[in-house]
Amino acid sequence: MTSSSQATDAVTITEAHLEDLVRDACAAPSMHNAQPWAYVYHRRSGVLELLADAARTLPEEDPRRRALHLGCGAALFNLRVAAARAGLHAWVSPLPPATGGDVLAAVRLRRGEVEREAATLHPAVSERRTNRQPYAETRIPEVVRDQLDRAATAERARLVFPQGWHYRMVLDLLADAEAGEAPGHRAEEQGWLRSEEGETPDGIPRGALGPRMREGEAAVREFGEHPDRPWADFEREPQIALLLTLRDEPADWLAAGQALQRVLLTATRAGLSAAPVTRALEEPSLRWLLRDPSEGPGHVQMVLRLGYGPPVPRGTGRRTPAEVLTVRD
Repeated sequence: MTSSSQATDAVTITEAHLEDLVRDACAAPSMHNAQPWAYVYHRRSGVLELLADAARTLPEEDPRRRALHLGCGAALFNLRVAAARAGLHAWVSPLPPATGGDVLAAVRLRRGEVEREAATLHPAVSERRTNRQPYAETRIPEVVRDQLDRAATAERARLVFPQGWHYRMVLDLLADAEAGEAPGHRAEEQGWLRSEEGETPDGIPRGALGPRMREGEAAVREFGEHPDRPWADFEREPQIALLLTLRDEPADWLAAGQALQRVLLTATRAGLSAAPVTRALEEPSLRWLLRDPSEGPGHVQMVLRLGYGPPVPRGTGRRTPAEVLTVRD
C-alpha cells in the first residue's frame, strides 16, 4: 500500500541504480507479456513517471485498458519492492495530471521509512513464474490462504477462494469463456505468440504455453490449435482465487495490479505456483457473473489458478531498461 506519510529526504540516484530498479519492475507479469509500460526519469525533480505504452495495448481483448493498468500496477509494485530492498521508500502518486503522455503514476524515491515487508519479497521478483503446467491436488493450507488474503488487503483489494455453488459457477463460467472465444480476440492473442524463446523480448513463446488438458477441470487457456503441444491430466478440483476491488475505475485497476503482484510474490515465497485466468474477464457479462453477491460489493479484477506445480524455467523475455526508460533533465 502506498504510504500515507511522505518521506522527506530526497536522494540522488545514479542511472545505473535507476536501471536496476526498472529492471526489477519489468519482471512483472502482463497480459500476453505485452509489457505495456514505459518510464521517464526527470533528473531535476527526481520524479520517475510510469506511463502506459500506447503501442502495446490490446484493443480487442482489453478495450478499456483495464488489463494494461493491472500490468503496469504489477510493475509499480515490483519497483516498490526493489526500492525497499535498496533502503528507499517509493512515494507513489497515482494518476497525476498528464504531462505530455499517458502518465499512470509518479514515483519519488526518498530516504525514510522503508516498506520492510515489501523488501522481504525481493527474491521472489526473479523467482516468480507463470506456471501453466498441471498442479498437484494438494490443498493450500488455510494459513497460506490467509497470507495471500492479507497481501491483497494491504493493497486495498480482497482475495476470495470461491466455495460451494460459487466455486462450481466460477468453473463453469471459465469453461464457457474458453469455449466461446471471439475471432477478434483469437487473432490478437495469436499476434503475441512467439515461435521460440528469445525470438523477441515480449510475447509468449510457444514452449511456455504448457500442455493441453486431457482430463480435469482446471481453467487452462488453449491459445488456439498447436498440434505439437502435449496432452496432460490437470487438477480435478483446481484451486481458484478471485482478486476484487470495491470500485472499477482506472485508479482501482492500478491498485489491483499492485495487489496482484504482492499476492503472486507472496505465493512464490510460500512455494506456490500460479497462473492468471483472463478469458472470462475479457467479456463484461461473464466478468460480472464471477462475483458472489453475498460477499458484498466488488469487481473481479483477476482470476488465479493456484497450487503446487512442477518447477518451470522463465519462458518469457523482458525488455531491457534501455528499451523502456527515458532520462530527461
